This record gives sequence, structure tokens and C-alpha cells, in this order.
Amino acid sequence: MHQEFAKNLRLLCSYYRSVAEVCRRLDINRPQFNRYLSGKYRPSAHSLRRLCDFFGVEEHEILMPHSQFQLLIQVRPRPSEPVSEAPELEHLARLQSLSQGLDKYLGYYFEYHLSMAFPGKILRNLICLEKQGGKVYYQRTERLQQGPGEKVYHSKYFGMAHLLADRIFLMDYESLTGNQLTQTILIPTFKSRVGRLSGLRLGASASGERIPSCTRVVFEYLGHQVDIRKTLKLCTTLDPDSGQISPRILEAIQNDMAPGERHFRARHSF
Repeated sequence: MHQEFAKNLRLLCSYYRSVAEVCRRLDINRPQFNRYLSGKYRPSAHSLRRLCDFFGVEEHEILMPHSQFQLLIQVRPRPSEPVSEAPELEHLARLQSLSQGLDKYLGYYFEYHLSMAFPGKILRNLICLEKQGGKVYYQRTERLQQGPGEKVYHSKYFGMAHLLADRIFLMDYESLTGNQLTQTILIPTFKSRVGRLSGLRLGASASGERIPSCTRVVFEYLGHQVDIRKTLKLCTTLDPDSGQISPRILEAIQNDMAPGERHFRARHSF
């Protein structure tokens, strides 16, 4: 009785993942919608208007002979193609599908790099990589203090980690003030046990000029479990000659360039 309408409706539904999704988005009863698809029933004027508004067609168009309607739809943009409410989730899912296993790298690290806020000083931060729901997240905790007796500034960064083509990519945001994003790229280790990882960190100082800067960075593995309170007390701003940093780490985080180098590069793991 209403076969042309039913055919046209089925064509519009084909642009969605399923009829169930269409019913959910329309907030319409599935058995009632199935009656429209069968061609035995035609919706009321109000329901027809809702359907047309949802699919982005006119009422007279959806009642056209199917061959004409099919041609009309082919030359238009896809009707009411569903747009993800959170498109970034699709990108994260894509990255997750490409990411290799990071289980070997889970745990706690000291992070060392030259401070962007206090030139000449070295920051020792605490990093924790953990797995939740099949994804690897991490937290960076900073305690910045320019000198003894000076005010202590705290920062917390939250982010995700991915191992892509033999490089570890970390992207995070500062959660307390929300004033910056940072990206770190590390060279993984091919040894059975994780020791130290080196790479580059890109960001901007949370205070002062906020000039985008790049610095060498070293992650020093501490283990799967640590005494959080005692470990955080060791996170601070240090002088290079304080004697509290390994000479090999000091050498690895120096921001110098060798003669002939055209780009600022990370140094290989050690």
C-alpha cells in the first residue's frame, strides 16, 4: 500500500549503523517503525514531519517513486549522516588500535629535565604510568621551588601514552590551572628490564614568557610500587651541581647541539 515510502525509508536507514540506532535517535518505538518499513502503514502527519526533519528530506520527496528518490539522494550529501557526539574518541580509538603493548613500562619514574620556568635549574618530577580499561594513562606531579625557603608551586598533569613504531608518545594537560599541554616522545629500551628512557619534551613555561620550548628529558624507572609520600618529597628543583643527580643523567639532559646538527634531537637510551 505504501511500498514507495517504505523503500525510501529503508534507503535512508541504510546510512546508519542499524535500524535500532535510528529508532534510538528518533526516540520512536521499534515495532511501530518496523510497520513503516514493511509498507503496511504510513505514519501520521506529525510522525512523517519528524522523520523528514531527522533525515533531512522534504515530505513530498520521501513519497516519490523509489527510483526518483534514489537518484535524488545519490546527488546530495549523505542524508543526516550521524556525527559522533565526541569525535575525539574515534581518534583515540584509532590510536589505541595502532599502539603496541606498554605493559613493560608501567610503574613509577623520576623525570629529569631543565626547567622552563627557572632557567639553569633541573626539575625532578614523579611520573606514574598505569593501565585502565586496556589503555595506558599517566600522571606527572611537579614541585617547583626556585631555592630553599622559596614558595613551592605544584602542578599535576594527566595524559595518555601510546607506543607507536618503536617510540613512546605521551600527551598531557595541566589539570590545576589548565594553562598548557605538553608532549613527550621517548626512545624505548630493548633490554628485558626498564632502566632509563631518554627523549624530548615540548611545552611552554607555566609562568613568565610562555615561549614554546623543547628540552631533553630522562625517565628513571623506580618500580611498580613506591612510597608515594617519600618519593614526592624528593621531587623538587635542583642545581646541576647539587650532587643529587647521576652524572649520566646530567649529561643526557644537556640541551646542546653537536657540530653539523640541523635539528635538536633526542639522545639514544643509555
